[in-house]
Amino acid sequence: MTMQRVLLVFLAAMLAFAAGSARAEIKSQWVDYSHGDIKLKAYMAYDDKVTGKRPAVLMIHAREGMTEKTKQLTEIWAKLGYAVFAADIFGFGQGILPKTVDEMSAQTAIYTGDRVLMRARTQAGFDALAKHPMVDASKIALIGYCFGAAVGIEFGATGAPLAANVSIHGSFRGHEPGWAKNAKGMYLILHGAEDVGYPLAAVEKVVQELRGAKVPFQLELYSGTGHGFSSPKDKAEERANAQSIASTARTLKELFGN
Repeated sequence: MTMQRVLLVFLAAMLAFAAGSARAEIKSQWVDYSHGDIKLKAYMAYDDKVTGKRPAVLMIHAREGMTEKTKQLTEIWAKLGYAVFAADIFGFGQGILPKTVDEMSAQTAIYTGDRVLMRARTQAGFDALAKHPMVDASKIALIGYCFGAAVGIEFGATGAPLAANVSIHGSFRGHEPGWAKNAKGMYLILHGAEDVGYPLAAVEKVVQELRGAKVPFQLELYSGTGHGFSSPKDKAEERANAQSIASTARTLKELFGN
């Protein structure tokens, strides 16, 4: 794709986004649910002016957990008309919200060290979202940030009926070979080309699994961009963040038609 076409696509998506934002009246609520004996609390955002059942986004948070940023990210997708459910992976419903990098690492290590638990905890969020009265359970996409994108890979491996599985600066590592054979829907991978912690070699392993299983995917790499560009630190990351939003919005519109 030429740079001119990239810019045209980006501008069109942003104009649609701005128009939708002008109409949107975003509401939010906490949703209590559980995984076994563990109490969980999701943050849900939606446009109150949309009526009837609608497509939904299962959003998986980064290593920070259920922070203000996580809540703000739900509103990006809610403004496009989706019911957005930020699933509680760590146990925010029981007061778990890591404050330091060490605490964040300790939380992610629990789930990266126990992929069965990771998948089951995500399934609990998916089930709670799918049964919500405003949600069309046949039209659910997953959007994961950092740790959440790795969770998306693991959950996709269960054969969960996702229309799309979107990775935004994913922290890919340690996925079982052959994981993609049960994957449903299409995969959209949006990654910084200069991500030191999760380099292109890690992304390539994900891509090869998808290719081998003949799962449809799209990969975008952003030059000059490292990890965590959804909280941009410079002009290159601002551009990557904007393009990742535009590409995800376009993909969801193509799939859901809204």
